Amino acid sequence: MTDKFTTTNSGAPVASDQHSQTVGNNGVTALTDYYLVEKLAQFNRERVPERVVHAKGGGAFGTFTTTNPEIARYTRAALFQQGVQTEMLARFSTVAGESGSPDTWRDPRGFALKFYTTEGNYDLVGNNTPVFFIRDGIKFPDFIRSQKRLPGTHLRDNDMQWDFWSLQPESAHQVTWLMGERGLPNSWREMNGYGSHTYQWINAAGERFWVKYHFISQQGVHGLTNDKAAELAGSDADVHIRDLYTHIEDGDFPRWTLKVQVMPYEDAKTYRFNPFDLTKVWPHADYPLIEVGIMELNRNPENYFAQIEQATFAPSNFVPGIGASPDKMLMARIFSYADAHRYRVGTNHADLPVNQPKNADAHGHSYAKDGSMRYSFASADTPVYAPNSKGGAHADPERAGDAGNWESDGTLVRSAATLHPEDDDFGQAGTLYREVFTEAQKAAFLETITGHVGGVKSDDIRERAIQYWTSVDGDLGAALRANLAPIAA
Repeated sequence: MTDKFTTTNSGAPVASDQHSQTVGNNGVTALTDYYLVEKLAQFNRERVPERVVHAKGGGAFGTFTTTNPEIARYTRAALFQQGVQTEMLARFSTVAGESGSPDTWRDPRGFALKFYTTEGNYDLVGNNTPVFFIRDGIKFPDFIRSQKRLPGTHLRDNDMQWDFWSLQPESAHQVTWLMGERGLPNSWREMNGYGSHTYQWINAAGERFWVKYHFISQQGVHGLTNDKAAELAGSDADVHIRDLYTHIEDGDFPRWTLKVQVMPYEDAKTYRFNPFDLTKVWPHADYPLIEVGIMELNRNPENYFAQIEQATFAPSNFVPGIGASPDKMLMARIFSYADAHRYRVGTNHADLPVNQPKNADAHGHSYAKDGSMRYSFASADTPVYAPNSKGGAHADPERAGDAGNWESDGTLVRSAATLHPEDDDFGQAGTLYREVFTEAQKAAFLETITGHVGGVKSDDIRERAIQYWTSVDGDLGAALRANLAPIAA
């Protein structure tokens, strides 16, 4: 028999877990039964709004250890100095599916990382592909809506997806990744992760570099077939959550090797395509991979809601030695992610234990004040404004570094200006198909896009989809056209 007794949220003892208080035996319930009211009201509110994007996912805690002493040449960031081990959190997810959707829908996978560094939290929010569908954040809400559900039937729709993709040829590179095996990973452990965007690194001497992140799975990269993914969607919709949890619980800790590509600062101005274009990769022949260290996931969350659902990742969370680049999608995400967390989880989402920085001087030195979910606070005599003459915290540009600046080369414009000779939309997608895919992968790829485009019911949109793949590769487009059955009248 337990000696633990139920209490209300305020700590008072509860008279019954089983029976509400009624007037006699006529079933009329008394509102003075505060525990009944509290229990029902709490239940009604025990979910926060699910993420609009990346709603279905899971994650784990672990460490990142820097192993390469040469990385200090490029960044002063504390976590990237040789021998430094940093506690971290990873969350993996699908993009378009809702929180109850299957893990095995064809979709990019989110690869979000939070590093609890000695200089504050550093968040790297990427995917399992090195590129994305669009290069300008103004298109992001439209893109996501095209991948979600129709307002009338509430069904996902191939016409809607291909209408958007075929009108946005910049999507070709990412859609080529998506329709290959990366769109159906066998598990989260068996996929790579990418920062995707270009970021800025600054070393101790103030020198600047452009950088791209690649987390290479030590478990290898393995995908599912279309048939196996469909089977698992029906038999084990949570297969990826289960796989990660079970392997960590059994002591089989997944690991990734972080490698980076580093571009000298001045190279960006004359490189053959825009190095800040999120629809492009940097060829490894131009900028080889440099090993940084090892990420290991070795601890499962104790409570999914508190530590994964309430975990918030934002590209705006930089640390000294790391900054943004002139990537238009990154600029938009720097605003939108943190804003989404303030709406979804609460104004003070960063105050929650899973999101709090762990560096010793982090608490009590922010001038953030009040609002929902505020529970940590400075002493009563600490000023709540800056500047002040009361001994309050003050900004220090030397400690913060100068990560947010780069040279501007013009006035404000609204265009997709092509300043580099290879800024086309289909070139890298075609190279990926012709030079990276094996013959077996090409055959599976053709089968996948035949099925996907075959689901389009509009003649006009289907023709645009065929032209889309013809622009990627002429033979591929011809084979797709030959494979497609006529649209039923």
